This record gives sequence, C-alpha cells and structure tokens, in this order.
Amino acid sequence: MENGAAKPVIVAIDGPSGTGKSSTSKAVAAQLGLSYLDTGAQYRAITWWMVTNGIDTADPSVIAAAAAKPDILSGTEPTAPTITVDGVDVSGPIREQDVTSKVSAVSAVPEVRARITELQRAIAASAVTGIVVEGRDIGTTVLPDADLKIFLTASPEARAARRSGELKGADLHTTREALIKRDAADSSRKTSPLAKADDAVEVDTTDLTLQQVIECVVTLVEEKRAGK
Repeated sequence: MENGAAKPVIVAIDGPSGTGKSSTSKAVAAQLGLSYLDTGAQYRAITWWMVTNGIDTADPSVIAAAAAKPDILSGTEPTAPTITVDGVDVSGPIREQDVTSKVSAVSAVPEVRARITELQRAIAASAVTGIVVEGRDIGTTVLPDADLKIFLTASPEARAARRSGELKGADLHTTREALIKRDAADSSRKTSPLAKADDAVEVDTTDLTLQQVIECVVTLVEEKRAGK
C-alpha cells in the first residue's frame, strides 16, 4: 500500500524517559512518511524561556502568568526536527541540566499544559499525511482520539543505562535516581499525569534493541492503516 494512498494516521507514543521514545518516534515517522512532534521539547522550550527571562520556576502563579508570552514553533520533519522560541533556535540549550531540573515543575502548572496542549493539537490537526506525537500524556489528554496509542516501558536499570549513555560521563546510579524522581513527579501531578491510556498497546523495550522497537511500532502502524 503506497503512503500517498493512505489516510492520515495519528500515532501517540507515550512513556517515561529512557524507553527509546524519541529515537523510535523519529525513525517510525521517517520510515512511514509522517510528521513528527516531540512534545517534551516544547515543555523544555517554555521552561528554557522561563529560566532565561528570570521567572521564578518555584512559583506556579508566576509561571502561570507568563505561560502565554513565549512564541514556540516546532518543525515536524522527523529527520531534522527543529524548535525555536521567539525566533531563537533552542534545540541545544533545552537539553542542558538547568532546564532538565526544572521542566517537571514548569510542566505541572495547568496554564502551561493548556497552552502547550493547544499548540500540540493544532500541529497534529494540520499534519497532512499524519503524525507521530511522542510525550507523556498524548494518548490520555492531548490526542485521546489518536488512531493508535503506544506506551513504551522499560526497567529503571535499562532506562538509566540508555540515558547515561546519552549523557556522557553520567553516573548510572545518579541517573537512575533522577529518572525515578522525575517519573514520580510526572505521574503524580494533578494535571495530565504520565499515564498509560486504557486502549494503548504496551511495548516493553527492556530487552529489545532500538531497531526491534522501531520494527514493532512500524508494524502496529501499518496494521492500523490497513484496517481503516
């Protein structure tokens, strides 16, 4: 079946850090000719803006008041996704520790989630061929009517090993503790917590190579397309 003949398909991929979400989502989108959106990058971008502009990220009311100010633009080309804030390329700075340590607190503010969720829905709605959207609340909150929902999991040990491999020289134990702490924060927040949708397909990536995860997800998407 040619991609051109296929109806647009919206794929939601959720799960905690270190499960291979980003790598899988980008590869699947590229392989199937779909757009790609990293929603975590958007939350990092708004957090970067808050930090850069001296907003007190420990004060939810101050964060809420500023949530509408930054202009966040996401490029959805899977092989070269971009993200800018007020015209500035922030793809590098948003991955730095200062942002990473504050993103959960900023993301928990309802006004921030409402703003970013609206942005995400608009991007998904305008994806001509369809889109792979990855995050933590896509299947449950952002796109509850997604054609296919996938929830990636992995053991804390496997996730820490992957993440410390990404963070050069990171201590495995420290990375594991940080992941567990962030999961707890994101899973327990009142607004759109990290959670598996009832109709999501769970894929445990602990013992799978990245290529095996990609193949699994591609198969799921192709089956969904064929069944339409």
